[in-house]
Amino acid sequence: MNRVWAIISGILCLMATTTLAQEAPVQAGQPILLTADEMSYDSERRTVTARGNVEVSHDDRVLIADEMVYNQGSDLLTATGNVTLMEPTGDVVFAQHMELTGDLKDGIIEDLRVILSDRSRFAANGARRSGGNELEMSRVVYSPCELCPDEPTRPPLWQLKAAKVLHDKERQTIEYSDVWLEVAGLPIAYTPYLSHPDPTVKRRSGFLAPSIGGSSDLGIVTHIPYFLNIDPFSDLTLTPSYATKEGPLLAGEYRHRLQNGSLDLAASITQDSENDIRGHVNGEGRFDVDDTWRWGFDANGASHDTYLRRYGFGNESTLTTRVFTEGFRKRNYMAFNGYVFQGLRSTDDAGETPFVLPMVDYNHIGEPDRLGGRASLDVNLLALTRTDGSDTRRLSVKGGWRLPYVGPMGDVYALSTTLTGDLYHVDELARAGKTGTHSGFNGRLLPQMALDWRYPLVREEEAVYQLFEPIVSAVVSPYGGNPDTIPNEDSIDFEFDDTNLFSSNRFTGLDRVEGGPRVNYGLKWGVFGRGGGATTVLVGQSLRAKKDDTFATGSGLEDQFSDIVARVQVRPDDNLDLVYRARWDKDNLAARRNEIDLRAGTRSLRLSADYVFFAAQENSEFAPREELTLALDAQLSRYWRAKISGIRDLTGDGAMLSAGLGLTYEDECLVFTSELTRTFFRDRDLTPTDAVVFRVNFKTLGEVATSIH
Repeated sequence: MNRVWAIISGILCLMATTTLAQEAPVQAGQPILLTADEMSYDSERRTVTARGNVEVSHDDRVLIADEMVYNQGSDLLTATGNVTLMEPTGDVVFAQHMELTGDLKDGIIEDLRVILSDRSRFAANGARRSGGNELEMSRVVYSPCELCPDEPTRPPLWQLKAAKVLHDKERQTIEYSDVWLEVAGLPIAYTPYLSHPDPTVKRRSGFLAPSIGGSSDLGIVTHIPYFLNIDPFSDLTLTPSYATKEGPLLAGEYRHRLQNGSLDLAASITQDSENDIRGHVNGEGRFDVDDTWRWGFDANGASHDTYLRRYGFGNESTLTTRVFTEGFRKRNYMAFNGYVFQGLRSTDDAGETPFVLPMVDYNHIGEPDRLGGRASLDVNLLALTRTDGSDTRRLSVKGGWRLPYVGPMGDVYALSTTLTGDLYHVDELARAGKTGTHSGFNGRLLPQMALDWRYPLVREEEAVYQLFEPIVSAVVSPYGGNPDTIPNEDSIDFEFDDTNLFSSNRFTGLDRVEGGPRVNYGLKWGVFGRGGGATTVLVGQSLRAKKDDTFATGSGLEDQFSDIVARVQVRPDDNLDLVYRARWDKDNLAARRNEIDLRAGTRSLRLSADYVFFAAQENSEFAPREELTLALDAQLSRYWRAKISGIRDLTGDGAMLSAGLGLTYEDECLVFTSELTRTFFRDRDLTPTDAVVFRVNFKTLGEVATSIH
C-alpha cells in the first residue's frame, strides 16, 4: 500500500509541477511537492484534491492540512482542517482555513494562530499574506507568555491587543495600530502606534526603554537612550538625561569590533547648575599588529573627583590611563607601557601623583639544559615623574637559574639562584628622619640562592584520599639591600599572608628587596573526595637569622620569628564553600588578620558572608579595618525570589555602610524587580541616599524602570 501511494504521489507531483511551470508564477527549479493519503486529479476542472495527512512543500515552506484542493488554472490552493504553515524563518501559522497561491506566498487566512521563532504568539480573527513577506492581521492579541495549563482560557500575565498588526519580514518589523497593554487581563496603557523588531533581528537602531528616577541631589531624572546600529561590527548608544535640579547630561557608548581587535568608548558631559562643565571618559582598545605584537590603551578620566559617584558612573578611587605595546614569542615577552593616574580621594594631591613613561619589561625563560634546569632573565626600565615631588629613573636586571629534582622517595626539590642589579637616579627624594632631599645615582647588587623541599604523602581510601605535605624553603641573601637613597614607589602595599609564605621576595614590586638568611616552613593537609569535594589546610611560619628593620611594625615579619599564617578551605559539595585566612601573633596567637568568605545553601536559600579584619600596620596607606558583609538570597516560589544585604563597619562604635532589600518576579515573559537601598557614604558633595527602584522588563518589548531616591 505504501509503495502504491508513493507512486501515485510522484505522478501527481510531476503533473502539478509541469503545469505550474507553464501557467503559474513558479520559478524553474522550484517545484511543488504534494503528498497525501488520498489524491485525485480532475482534468476537466484542472484541480488536484488531496485528503489525509496532506503536505505541500515549496521553496522551504511547508503546509500541512487535513484536506487540500489546488486549482491549476487560478493557481489557488485551499486548505482546510488543522492547517499548519511553516515558514523558513521558523515562524509557524495555524488555522482552520487558508486560501493561498501555489507558491504559498499570498492569500487569506481565517482565525489564525502564529508562533514566532522566539516562542512568542499571535492570535487574530483574520490575516492577509502578501509576497511571502507581509502578514497583515486584524483584531490581534500578542504575548510571549505561556497560558496556564489548568485554565487555558485565562488571560496571560501580559498581552498586547491591537486593531491591526503588520509583520513585515523583509523589514523585520512588527507594527501595531490602536494597541492596549493588558496585565492580568486589565488594560493599563494605550498607544495609537507601537513597533518592535521581529525575532530574526539581533540589533536595530531605535529608542530603548526610557527610565525615570530621582534623588535629593539631582531631583527627578529622565533617561531616554537611543541605539544606533551603525553596521554589523559597530554601534552607538546615546543617552540624554534631564534633571530638575541640574543641567541636562549627554552620555554615549561606542562599540566597534575589528578583524584585528576591538574598541569600546564611553563618555558623558554636562553643565551643572553652577555653569561648570563636568564629564568623564572611559575607553578600552585592543589591536593585534601581527602574530607577535599587539597594542592597546585604557583611557579613564573625570573632570571632578565626585562626578562618577554622583551621576552613577562608578565608585573608583583612582583612575588609570594606560597605553601599551606588548609582544609574545616562544619563551619571550616584552612590553612598553605608559601610565597616567588620577586620584579621586579628598587626600589625593595631583602634584604628587606620578605619571610613568616609559615602563619597559622584558622576560625570558630558557629551554631546559642538560641538567634539566632553566635560565631566566627579567629586565625593567622605568621613568616616573611628578610635577611636585621626587622623580625616579630605574633600570633593573635580574638573571636566574632554576633546577627541579624529584628524589627516589618522591621528595621534590627545587634549587634556584638569582643575581639582581638595580640602578637608580632620583631627584629631590625625601628621606625619613633626615632634613633636605637627595638627588643623584644609587644602586645595589643582590645575589640570592634558594632551596625548596616538599614531601607529598598520599593515602587513598575507598571514597577519599588524603594529602600530607611538609614544605620547607631556605633562602640565603645579604643584608642591607634597601638604603634610604633608593625610593619605594611600587612596594608600599605589603601584606604577609599564605600566598607569599614561600616567596623568595615578599614585596609586591622591585623597589624593596628581602635580604638575609631565612627559612620558611609549613604544612599542607587535604582530604579530597571522588565526587569533587575537598577540605584543605595550610599553616606556616618564617624564621630569620636576625631582625630586619625593612619590615614595618605590625607587618608580621619584623621579628626573627614571623607571625603564623594559615588558610583553610572547606568545600564538601556545591552547597558549602568556606574559606578562612588568618595571621596570628607568634607570641600570644592574637589575630592580626582574619578573613572569612562563606557561601552556603541551595538555590532555595543561599547565604553569602564576608568578614575582614586587618590590624594596624606602620607605614601603610590603609587604616585598620574590620567589616562584615552579609547577603541572603531566597527562592520563595517558582517565580518569586528575595534578597537582603548589608555592609557594616565594625571598627570603633560601628556603623552601617549600606543596606538593601530586593524582591524579584520572573517567568518566561516578564521580570519585575523592586529594590530598596540605603547608602551612608559621605564625601564632599556626596551625602547618604535612600533609593527605591522598580523595574519591569516585558520580554521581547523592553524594560520600564522608575526609581525614587
